[in-house]
Amino acid sequence: MDVVWSAAKERMVPALGGKMEKPVYSFGGAMKNWSAFVPVAMSLTALTLVLVRVALAGTGPEVVVNGRPDEGAVAHIWQLLMGAQLPVLAFFAVQWLRRAPRQALGVLAVQAGAVLAAMAPVFYFNL
Repeated sequence: MDVVWSAAKERMVPALGGKMEKPVYSFGGAMKNWSAFVPVAMSLTALTLVLVRVALAGTGPEVVVNGRPDEGAVAHIWQLLMGAQLPVLAFFAVQWLRRAPRQALGVLAVQAGAVLAAMAPVFYFNL
């Protein structure tokens, strides 16, 4: 009875076999992953914060507290954005370096470029 039932079931809904070749990953496909996109977005947000702050307030200290200059909210948000990327970057590296090392290294290079772009104005303006 099991054989008849299995044959009928296979006849109505054929089972799909597994693929023999490995899946092909592209750079764009890897970049669409949330763990690849989020750190780049965080770096670009940090860069935008710094540029807007420099455009609106200049390069001097943001706040003076008790006669001493303080970093201010923008600097603290920048530090949080840059630090919060590290666990997401580690997750991406662990997840993708074994699966598609070439594409993962390309995404990591884009992320490194975004981090350097966010750090450049901070070092240039000595903020």
